[in-house]
Amino acid sequence: MTDKETLGEGVVLDELLREAAADEAGALWRLTGAERQLDANVVRLRPEATVAEHVEPDLDVLVLGIAGAGTLHCGGVAHTLEPGVLRLLPRGAARGVSAGPEGVVYLTVHRRRPGLAIRPRP
Repeated sequence: MTDKETLGEGVVLDELLREAAADEAGALWRLTGAERQLDANVVRLRPEATVAEHVEPDLDVLVLGIAGAGTLHCGGVAHTLEPGVLRLLPRGAARGVSAGPEGVVYLTVHRRRPGLAIRPRP
């Protein structure tokens, strides 16, 4: 992860991708700071990798394609995820991501997660 962690310091996406190791996957950058109201991550998936379908019950999430290509699955519908494509994943909807043959890089932004809580099983 880059040392340019807070948005206040600024992050140049081209530099972030250029400086990341070729085999580095997962969160390449995270928004930090104790007083922030948002969470944001730049995520890289390797070629053909997936983020398993899951449900986020509490938070809407914005996803912006940055590099490469893949498929964003939301609510049973497959959407193209590529540079410049912006999608809203509504809370409660099942979602997952599949990277294409070159991998995919995307930005997620959502309200900061509430603290841990005990909930009944779904």
